Amino acid sequence: MATTLVLFLFALVLFIVMGIPIAFSLLACAVALMFHMGEFDPQIVAQRLVAGGANFSLMAIPFFILAGEVMNAGGLSQRIVDLPLKLFGHVRGGLGYVAIVATVIMASLSGSAVADTAAIGAILIPMMRQAGYPILTSAGLVAAGGIIAPIIPPSMPFIIFGVTGNVSIFRLFMGGIVPGLIMGAGLMITWYFHNKRLDMRLQARASWPEVWKSTVSSLWALALPVIIIGGFRIGVFTATEAGAVAASYAILVGFLVYRELKPGAFYEVLVNTVKTVGVVMFLVATANVSAYLMALAELPNAVAELFGPLIESPRLLMLTIMLFTLFVGMVMDLSPAILILVPVLMPLVRRAGIDETYFGILFTLNLCIGLITPPVGNVLNVITGIARIKFDEAARGVFPYLCAHIVVLAILVAWPNLTIVPMRFMVGR
Repeated sequence: MATTLVLFLFALVLFIVMGIPIAFSLLACAVALMFHMGEFDPQIVAQRLVAGGANFSLMAIPFFILAGEVMNAGGLSQRIVDLPLKLFGHVRGGLGYVAIVATVIMASLSGSAVADTAAIGAILIPMMRQAGYPILTSAGLVAAGGIIAPIIPPSMPFIIFGVTGNVSIFRLFMGGIVPGLIMGAGLMITWYFHNKRLDMRLQARASWPEVWKSTVSSLWALALPVIIIGGFRIGVFTATEAGAVAASYAILVGFLVYRELKPGAFYEVLVNTVKTVGVVMFLVATANVSAYLMALAELPNAVAELFGPLIESPRLLMLTIMLFTLFVGMVMDLSPAILILVPVLMPLVRRAGIDETYFGILFTLNLCIGLITPPVGNVLNVITGIARIKFDEAARGVFPYLCAHIVVLAILVAWPNLTIVPMRFMVGR
């Protein structure tokens, strides 16, 4: 069993180092396992590929991706930024607070760290540069705010985690609200102490008529998270139905209310959505093949034996897994890490008696931190293009906020009830 585990890990690392895309690397690892066990059967590979994408809950992913694309093209994102800009833009370091508030609100709309960072960064980074904000600090703050998106519902990583680990997506969504807000509060505190040392020009205070106009204009956009979360809470719709509602609502508002979504732009939105969905769904399908072969080879049992001495101490086990996940997140993107690790870790988590929803939230939060850490850092790559800075400069700029997120993670590990109690309250049990 140990030999099989070593073979799987060696094959995975080898294929990734060779530059083979993660989806094909997972498929190749599955085939390598089949040969190792002497049970190679192309028909099984085909069947598991089809079964991997045939889960109804995964239908939520294309809907939420479409909703996020429509919001950026249809003017909803711009109005979400405009309201906090009118409210806080005039205070010292106001654009930083605007960035944090905007990323938290946007997180409740799209669920994608890359999309939120791109949308907020494209609007605020030029404004912060013009106002004399240090560009590295500004870029780092927006990037750190962007990774809140996969924690506050709707969250695509939570959907993938729920499907892969057989965990309630509804509970994950409701449980992610408070940790996401705590992450935003951590950034607020860090920015408060950081911007005291900076010399920045203050923005002009918006008049009350301007604030009122911005509030009225943004109501259509702000109503979307209320509809999604409220609908979940009272049981009106499932995650998949919520995605359909979000996409339909965003299209109607973009076309009929704000009238910024034009037919040509909508075509581009659909093309971008299909491209993104194709990548995500193929990754999920190939991961299902690997998960099936890992279960067949009893790899979860091998991992359980490795962590066996820690099962009697759930908190120590949780800390160990979090440290391991933090390292994995630095070298692997969010979705592949979930698809690879969850089938292996969930049996261990359940044996230790750790709340599976709590684990899923912290596990995802941990991997989100990897989005702003070298050497991979997909969100850092996005912000470097928007801010026109080098990757190492972005890494320096994000460092204080990266530390803030790690502190939040440590607090949530040390005090699980900060996550579990609000989650149980919001799900009603």
